[in-house]
Amino acid sequence: MIIVIHCNDRIGLVAAISNILAQQQLNIVSMREHVDIQESRFYVRLQVEQGADEDTLQQSLQSVLPADANIIINPLPHKKIVVLVTKEYHCLTDILIRNYFGTLGASVLCVIGNHDLLGDICKRFGIPFYYITHDERTKAEFEDKVTAAISLHDADYIVLAKFMRILSPEFVARFPVKLINIHHSFLPAFVGANPYKQAFERGVKLIGATAHFVTNDLDEGPIIAQQIIPVNHTLTAIDMMKAGKEIETSVLAKALRLVFEDRVFVYKNKTIVFE
Repeated sequence: MIIVIHCNDRIGLVAAISNILAQQQLNIVSMREHVDIQESRFYVRLQVEQGADEDTLQQSLQSVLPADANIIINPLPHKKIVVLVTKEYHCLTDILIRNYFGTLGASVLCVIGNHDLLGDICKRFGIPFYYITHDERTKAEFEDKVTAAISLHDADYIVLAKFMRILSPEFVARFPVKLINIHHSFLPAFVGANPYKQAFERGVKLIGATAHFVTNDLDEGPIIAQQIIPVNHTLTAIDMMKAGKEIETSVLAKALRLVFEDRVFVYKNKTIVFE
């Protein structure tokens, strides 16, 4: 059984939670907790060995925690996702392979693309592919079509696996803390388009990738995972792009694992991640 809690901080929370679990004969296998002193917020993720009546446990915990406490007991162990793509295949294929072999921690319900190039690889893995062109539609019409396709499936998260379009605030508002993006730079550096070209022109010595939740601020949502590798003057912008694809795939895979295992808490524009 997994229990995740976040609430306003106060003295004695760990003791209070532990006491409730002991009263219900629940053995704590692991516990990760953190206090954000600046925000006075408390976060904890527990794994307990035995089962219990979830409603009773929820009520007991709520009775000893602050009124604002968000308590989730036994979050779904296997998430469901929809993947949005454009033309690049590396992140999508990694997700499809992990999904095929049952190591993703989620099920891919469908893939939606604004180009049709990746439809064939989805077909090979038996995953429905929706091609929604934006050539002759307004942005609102395009996003309505995407929303309609997503709504056909009961998805926990929408993964932007190199989906190269800026989403409107209206679209983002439909899926709060459900949109996960992989950005091809070590944010906050080089936001927006062509980050490898920007990095090459700046002469950086490190490049990276960032997985984050999507908000209305371009590439500034809460960060889940990041990774960097060293580069030097011998690499062209194309060389950096090739190296960067490997990082993008790795970072997105790590971020998805953390989210699917309920190890990520979001508060304002920050995350608390229990790796």
